[in-house]
Amino acid sequence: MSEVKVVAERCKSCGYCVKFCPKNVLEIGTKVNSKGYEYVTPARMEACIACCICGKMCPEGAIEIYK
Repeated sequence: MSEVKVVAERCKSCGYCVKFCPKNVLEIGTKVNSKGYEYVTPARMEACIACCICGKMCPEGAIEIYK
């Protein structure tokens, strides 16, 4: 089972990870970080295939993937 962790304080809600995830695991959440951005949250972890595309696409390095 894989796990995706989002470092909320680094996320700027650009949406690249959401757009490029082949399994639609991530979504932009409703909670806001200290910088005022609604940060990304894993919504469907059971669909994650640990391809790491989300982490590679994140310009802020806010996503960590554990296999």
